[in-house]
Amino acid sequence: MINTTWLRSFCTLVEVGHFTRTAERLHMTQSGVSQHVRKLEEQLGAELLVRQGKKFSLSDTGEKLYASAQDILLALSNLEQSVGEDSPYEGAVRLMSPGSVGLKLYSHLLALQSEHPKLIIDFRFAPNTDVENAIAESAVDIGFMTSKSTLADVSCTPVAQESLLLVTPASVEEPEWDTLMTLGFIDHPDGSHHANLLLGANYPEFQHSNLFPRKGFSNQIGLILEPVSMGLGFTVLPAHAVEAFQRPEQIKAHRLARPVSETLYLCALRKKAFQRRIETVIAEARRWL
Repeated sequence: MINTTWLRSFCTLVEVGHFTRTAERLHMTQSGVSQHVRKLEEQLGAELLVRQGKKFSLSDTGEKLYASAQDILLALSNLEQSVGEDSPYEGAVRLMSPGSVGLKLYSHLLALQSEHPKLIIDFRFAPNTDVENAIAESAVDIGFMTSKSTLADVSCTPVAQESLLLVTPASVEEPEWDTLMTLGFIDHPDGSHHANLLLGANYPEFQHSNLFPRKGFSNQIGLILEPVSMGLGFTVLPAHAVEAFQRPEQIKAHRLARPVSETLYLCALRKKAFQRRIETVIAEARRWL
């Protein structure tokens, strides 16, 4: 394989037509330029220059090499430039989070993309385990999780707190234990976990969410509050999911005597530096969390 440094020296020499001025342009010694040309000739097994004292002309092989090298060096230059570019507002950013966080962030990140159309937001909603696996496999650039990763390759930094809320139909003024038992529980993928955290801290009668009659289930974060709004049951959800519900007058979010929050972590592949566009998205996410 031809050494591109030697090739660049040869092409510059052809363009400048003088060893000393070539050395000055390349910040080399004249003997260094001569050595590069000689190494190329040895590698190709052919004379590139026809030397005439201090002057030279190109041999047939030299002519062919110079003609072909222009495209090669231009392509290398373009490659270096494209790889070296690190715009804060261009390129795709792949991120993943649980649904509640996604409901909070997605519209704001789309607004950021509207301001900078070359910035592409690729946002996936997924539970914590899927988020950490995607990060470990480099399927996403960053993720948000509501628990620290157990994988050694995934680093997690706390960035925010999100309150858990008891949500009932709007008609419920005081969520007494008997009232909850009568309503029944609208479950979701994190329903048992959230209920254990919030209800366990506030109701001495609580042992497990299975105590409540199960009145429904949804794995779509935007739909979990639909049955609650219709009076079919209650649930426990993170605050961002509650705030995103389009008909807040049909539900009631209760902040209980002993508040419970989940820590939100920014997670990424350990020891991998962020590109500037990823830093842009992280800064925007922090702004709204």
